[in-house]
Amino acid sequence: MLTYKTSGVCAREIKFEVEDGKITSVDFVGGCPGNLIGLSSLVEGMDVQEAIDRLSDIRCGNKKTSCPDQFSKALKSFMDSSTESA
Repeated sequence: MLTYKTSGVCAREIKFEVEDGKITSVDFVGGCPGNLIGLSSLVEGMDVQEAIDRLSDIRCGNKKTSCPDQFSKALKSFMDSSTESA
Protein backbone atom coordinates (compact mmCIF):
# COMPACT_ATOMS: atom_id res chain seq x y z
CA MET A 1 0.00 0.00 0.00
CA LEU A 2 1.27 3.46 -0.94
CA THR A 3 0.80 6.52 1.27
CA TYR A 4 0.55 10.12 0.07
CA LYS A 5 0.64 13.05 2.52
CA THR A 6 -1.91 15.64 1.39
CA SER A 7 -1.60 19.40 1.44
CA GLY A 8 -4.30 22.07 1.71
CA VAL A 9 -7.23 19.72 2.40
CA CYS A 10 -8.99 18.19 5.40
CA ALA A 11 -7.78 14.64 4.69
CA ARG A 12 -4.30 14.13 6.15
CA GLU A 13 -3.18 11.36 3.85
CA ILE A 14 -4.33 8.95 1.17
CA LYS A 15 -3.46 5.26 1.19
CA PHE A 16 -3.94 3.42 -2.08
CA GLU A 17 -2.97 0.39 -4.14
CA VAL A 18 -2.52 -0.02 -7.88
CA GLU A 19 -2.23 -3.29 -9.79
CA ASP A 20 -1.76 -3.61 -13.54
CA GLY A 21 -2.53 0.08 -14.08
CA LYS A 22 -5.82 -0.06 -12.15
CA ILE A 23 -6.68 1.40 -8.76
CA THR A 24 -7.54 -1.50 -6.46
CA SER A 25 -8.13 0.33 -3.16
CA VAL A 26 -8.22 3.87 -1.77
CA ASP A 27 -8.48 5.03 1.84
CA PHE A 28 -8.52 8.69 2.85
CA VAL A 29 -7.40 9.45 6.43
CA GLY A 30 -9.44 12.36 7.75
CA GLY A 31 -11.73 14.53 5.65
CA CYS A 32 -15.45 14.17 4.90
CA PRO A 33 -16.18 10.45 5.33
CA GLY A 34 -19.25 10.12 3.09
CA ASN A 35 -17.75 12.01 0.17
CA LEU A 36 -14.42 10.25 0.39
CA ILE A 37 -15.92 6.78 0.74
CA GLY A 38 -18.02 7.61 -2.33
CA LEU A 39 -14.97 8.83 -4.25
CA SER A 40 -13.03 5.72 -3.27
CA SER A 41 -15.87 3.49 -4.44
CA LEU A 42 -16.09 5.28 -7.79
CA VAL A 43 -12.37 5.10 -8.64
CA GLU A 44 -11.69 1.52 -7.53
CA GLY A 45 -11.19 -0.53 -10.68
CA MET A 46 -10.53 2.61 -12.75
CA ASP A 47 -7.44 3.02 -14.92
CA VAL A 48 -4.89 5.28 -13.19
CA GLN A 49 -4.62 7.73 -16.11
CA GLU A 50 -8.41 8.04 -16.39
CA ALA A 51 -8.65 8.88 -12.68
CA ILE A 52 -5.90 11.49 -13.05
CA ASP A 53 -7.69 13.05 -16.03
CA ARG A 54 -11.04 13.16 -14.21
CA LEU A 55 -9.83 14.37 -10.80
CA SER A 56 -7.06 16.88 -11.63
CA ASP A 57 -7.74 20.54 -10.86
CA ILE A 58 -11.00 20.00 -8.95
CA ARG A 59 -11.27 22.67 -6.26
CA CYS A 60 -12.98 22.61 -2.88
CA GLY A 61 -14.70 25.93 -2.26
CA ASN A 62 -12.13 28.72 -2.42
CA LYS A 63 -9.19 26.34 -1.90
CA LYS A 64 -6.78 25.79 -4.79
CA THR A 65 -7.09 22.02 -4.39
CA SER A 66 -9.45 19.32 -3.11
CA CYS A 67 -9.27 15.72 -1.92
CA PRO A 68 -9.94 14.45 -5.48
CA ASP A 69 -7.20 16.77 -6.82
CA GLN A 70 -4.81 15.58 -4.11
CA PHE A 71 -5.54 11.97 -5.10
CA SER A 72 -4.72 12.84 -8.73
CA LYS A 73 -1.40 14.24 -7.48
CA ALA A 74 -0.78 11.02 -5.54
CA LEU A 75 -1.46 8.99 -8.68
CA LYS A 76 0.82 11.24 -10.78
CA SER A 77 3.57 10.75 -8.21
CA PHE A 78 3.02 6.98 -8.40
CA MET A 79 3.16 7.07 -12.21
CA ASP A 80 6.36 9.17 -12.16
CA SER A 81 8.06 6.79 -9.73
CA SER A 82 6.90 3.75 -11.76
CA THR A 83 8.37 5.27 -14.93
CA GLU A 84 11.69 6.03 -13.22
CA SER A 85 12.09 2.50 -11.89
CA ALA A 86 11.18 0.85 -15.23
